[in-house]
Amino acid sequence: MQEDFRLIVDLVLVLAVAAGGGLLAALCRQPVLLGYLLGGMVVGPAGLGLIKELVQVETLAQFGVAFLLFALGVEFSFAELKKVQAIALGGGGLQIALTILVTVLVCGVAGAWEILPAKGVFLGSILSLSSTAVVLKCLMERNETASSHGQVMLGILVVQDLALGLMLAVLPALDQPPQLIGIAVATALLRIGLFAAGAVAAGIWLIPPLLRLLARTESKELFLLGVVALCLGIALLTEHLGLSIEMGAFVAGLMISEVEYADQTLTYVEPLRDIFATLFFAAIGMLIDPVFLWQNLELILGLVALVFVGKFAIVMPLVMLFRYPLKTALIAGLGLAQIGEFSFVLASEGRSLGLVSRPVYLLILGTTAVTLVLTPFVLRLVPKLLELPWLKKFIEGQDLPLEISANTPQQNHVVVCGYGQVGKNLVRLLQERDRPVVVIDQSESRIQQVREAGVPYVYGNAASLHVLEKAGVERAKSLAIALPDPMSSRLCLKRALELSPDLDVVVRATKDKDIELLYQLGAREVVQPEFEASLELASHLLAQIGLAPISIQQEMQQIRNHHYLELRPERTAAQVSRELQQATQDLNSRWYALPAGSPLTGMTLEEADLRYLTGVSLMAIKRANGQEVDYPNAKTMLEKGDRLLLVGEAEELAALEELAQSEATVPEANAACHWLMVAADSPAIGQTLVDLDIRRRFGIQVQAIRRDGKFLRFPDGNMALRAGDRLLLCGGYLAMTQLQKLLAVTSSPLSSVPVVKAIEAEALREYLPLDSWRE
Repeated sequence: MQEDFRLIVDLVLVLAVAAGGGLLAALCRQPVLLGYLLGGMVVGPAGLGLIKELVQVETLAQFGVAFLLFALGVEFSFAELKKVQAIALGGGGLQIALTILVTVLVCGVAGAWEILPAKGVFLGSILSLSSTAVVLKCLMERNETASSHGQVMLGILVVQDLALGLMLAVLPALDQPPQLIGIAVATALLRIGLFAAGAVAAGIWLIPPLLRLLARTESKELFLLGVVALCLGIALLTEHLGLSIEMGAFVAGLMISEVEYADQTLTYVEPLRDIFATLFFAAIGMLIDPVFLWQNLELILGLVALVFVGKFAIVMPLVMLFRYPLKTALIAGLGLAQIGEFSFVLASEGRSLGLVSRPVYLLILGTTAVTLVLTPFVLRLVPKLLELPWLKKFIEGQDLPLEISANTPQQNHVVVCGYGQVGKNLVRLLQERDRPVVVIDQSESRIQQVREAGVPYVYGNAASLHVLEKAGVERAKSLAIALPDPMSSRLCLKRALELSPDLDVVVRATKDKDIELLYQLGAREVVQPEFEASLELASHLLAQIGLAPISIQQEMQQIRNHHYLELRPERTAAQVSRELQQATQDLNSRWYALPAGSPLTGMTLEEADLRYLTGVSLMAIKRANGQEVDYPNAKTMLEKGDRLLLVGEAEELAALEELAQSEATVPEANAACHWLMVAADSPAIGQTLVDLDIRRRFGIQVQAIRRDGKFLRFPDGNMALRAGDRLLLCGGYLAMTQLQKLLAVTSSPLSSVPVVKAIEAEALREYLPLDSWRE
């Protein structure tokens, strides 16, 4: 009785320190898994020594492994794997095989041939696995699960998780003498084959009727009991067959994954999985000796560097081998460069089989833990790494279209980015009205669908300037962005407007928090599917109760014009600011302090027209009094002491800086925009713009006049100039110099801004309608 009570105390203690460690890790924005390991280290034998019944805790922790793999099997989706089956099956399989091969060779070069092949294969198997939990959490935080690199990483991770079951089954065979390993592995594979055949038969004819019978009872307790019994029963069966408990639990999950009750099963089992998995990771932490880690810190850090460099060097070329862009390959290589949490399962199993000594086992645990800690930091640094000038230039040079259809239109067409379900519907509706259309997509399977449909296309990354240029975006009528990845949508929008600042762009927002961001980047219309569904349902219901259709349409359109604000959940200013900072960190953003005496001070954003003149997007303003204005609108006025959160390319930010600092510099392009002030002694004072005939004589357009603090866009030609007027003039630099003499400007021009995309004279004709200029 006393021993049973001791076990209860140990369990409560383990769960308490695991919860505390997990909370600490969460507050530090780290995976809670690391907190569980830390908690186990604290109370384990090498720590405070508070746990007395370590063996019993480890026994219960085996349930955690079983439920982890069971849930993994239930979540496994063959449909998701099919989307990236080439890189997942081919690339994932090659990655595992190459990692094992490289590990064996490194062991040989290091003079450790005596441990081969069993221990080399065992170590290679551990190193080949990456962390599904950590990578998936990082991708979900950044809304990148549907991105190209996200799909690649998740596809490879699925194959790694699937291979874990095979590794666990083969692992006992590696404990045999070298001359018998081949026979042992063949025997293990035969057992796996027979067991798999039986599992398939049971999954077709036995499991579905059993789950239906349990569900028919409408008892949650009975359903959960039956599922747990099934999981542990099959796990014990595999143990009896000479395989592993983990293998059986994973197969049990696979047998349920395609059954209609899979989601219900996962919902019921997840709490059990989380509790027992906590015990497992805490038990692993108890085996870690902090003193040993400290004494071998240099060795562990060296191993961590070797793991990161080695796995990156394997994964990146493999991804490029399957015709993915260099950027996707770089992110995938860095994202999968750690050792995964399931390596703990392999390591503990190998330790029990005697494949590794305790020091090597502790080195494996320490190296794995450190790589898991570093992975979130590495993924957060990736956007900054990709912005390095030399790397960015190289990536953009490599990010070329893979294929262009022969019948691609190049004038007054609609470009559709993304050929998912939304993209398909858009293309069909446009073609039914005989509108020319071009599709951009980088999925081989979707491009094949486009080929079969006979639709013009560009095969490549829609966020690439080269791809957008080949699609004729600068001459297009409109652009529709229907990409599943928010980051790609933002980059595509930003770069399309670099090519064509007046382009009509409509974007699908996958999440409500992206709506204002996309509008701020220059989208003409942002559509959010869930909100649109709400509006359509409401329209139907309101029509049924007798409201006039015109009134309903006006009300729904008003909600759209307000960017769905009435439907969006309320968020605090701190939440909005945090989301904005997180979203713009991948868009080459920086804070810029507005200089004292800047001509922009006192202007509204509509008057300053920063995006058209320089290409930058203003995302937020921090006032001198500490107030922050997120997503400022066109009527927001720039004030003294403001700090601006800007998004743009390096040359665009430089152009904005020149505009804000009132610097007069020789423009690099053939055309530029200058602020010039009419001096008190100018002979032009009192003359109208018609009298001066600036456009005909100098080829310069008077785009605006600032007078007495007011900004006058496209001033009336009959307006007479006054001393102190500031004219925004666009044209060639030589002509601007001649005009400066006419105006007799006695001081340096207020500013000279090289326009990033040279402003052609034709684009500034006097008859250009006002509504074609976009904020």
